[in-house]
Amino acid sequence: MPDLQRPQRVCFIAYRGSMTCGGQGIYLYFLARELARLGIEVDVVVGPPYPDPMDFARSVQKLPNREHWARWFTGDYPGMLPEGGAMAALNPLNLYELGASRLGFLPEPMAFSLRALRALAQRLRTGERWDLIHDVQCLGYGVLGLKALGLPVVTTIHHPLSVDRRASLIRDQTLRDRIGSMAFYPVDMQAFVARRVDRVFTSSEESARAIATDFRVNPNRIRNVLNGLDTDFFCPDQAVERSETELLCVGRASDPNKGVRSLIRALAHLPEAITLTLVDNNHPDSEVFKWAREVGVGHRLNVTGRVEADALVNLYRRAAVTVVPSRYEGFGLPAVESMACGTPVVACRVGALPEVMALCEGGLLVEKDSSPALAQGIKTLMRSSDQRRELAERGRGRVEAHLSWRRVASATADGYAELLAERRGRPTSTITSDRPGQ
Repeated sequence: MPDLQRPQRVCFIAYRGSMTCGGQGIYLYFLARELARLGIEVDVVVGPPYPDPMDFARSVQKLPNREHWARWFTGDYPGMLPEGGAMAALNPLNLYELGASRLGFLPEPMAFSLRALRALAQRLRTGERWDLIHDVQCLGYGVLGLKALGLPVVTTIHHPLSVDRRASLIRDQTLRDRIGSMAFYPVDMQAFVARRVDRVFTSSEESARAIATDFRVNPNRIRNVLNGLDTDFFCPDQAVERSETELLCVGRASDPNKGVRSLIRALAHLPEAITLTLVDNNHPDSEVFKWAREVGVGHRLNVTGRVEADALVNLYRRAAVTVVPSRYEGFGLPAVESMACGTPVVACRVGALPEVMALCEGGLLVEKDSSPALAQGIKTLMRSSDQRRELAERGRGRVEAHLSWRRVASATADGYAELLAERRGRPTSTITSDRPGQ
């Protein structure tokens, strides 16, 4: 969009910033980095777990949270009371977060959004200005407070939280579990906020449809900018010996949407020499071991437990085929990571996976929820090393061409420019600065 002016300064807000806590941390880090490389000044306001150092950012403001289990997740276990003791617990926002987390709710998004609103309002009073605010899948009510101050606000939604809630309800066995799932996910709040921000960015046409349907967002305000991958990190390495018999799956067995049970059953239909490495929690009580024993493939299953990023890349490089047996994907990052590492993919024809596989051309699609179909697709690739090599080369090339973070950042910056062009002439903020002359 050469005729539209991109913003000069953007502020990201994200309630979890670490790349180890999920896709939002990865998205925040790499998108902010590439926008900075495009010449846009980037500020970040972020909650724990905090991101790696972001030297490319103009500033990184770290906000605390008081949520018991979330602080435990970071390794900073706070005990029963928040930092600051009993008096700190009586602060209304701290009290809400403390109590809600112990009652089984997820208070992080709303509590963080209100803290971010307070922090940014204070900075606006000192004279700081941003062209727009980019929320990373927080969608708490405080985000609308930022909009009420006159700031253009966009958000990123990789998929609506309603998808996770449906998966949880499928897994639930008791009425108490179902009530817990309905209470835990702040779907109504996120839908309410999503309908009122200025733009929604997402990563696939499938996710765009789900956001429009589940959150009732006007499709004209949704922009699919795809997702990005660090193709310098996720790349082939000839020094890593490639297996001829090892399958790889990256996904939580506890999440019904990941379809791991279907893959375990498919393994029973494959030759004895073929093994499966699953990147997932390897706790002895995990259901995946029971599923494997039921179909007699326990000796052919290796569950890694948590792995660091370097080890994950080498698992992709080593595998003959990566399998994505999902029942839903808003994007399908493991498929893209695998193709970037030069490993072909067998994936189910669900969600955004047909889009991703058509774009990258690095594997095969099979019907979902069908272990025989999954087994047949795997057999097809395992029979021909030439076909695997051809798909691997094509997939790597197309991931580099279409899914680099620089391309995603450029598309996002164009989306910013489009929004700002619509709003041109409006004041940036309704807050009066405390700074003389501002």
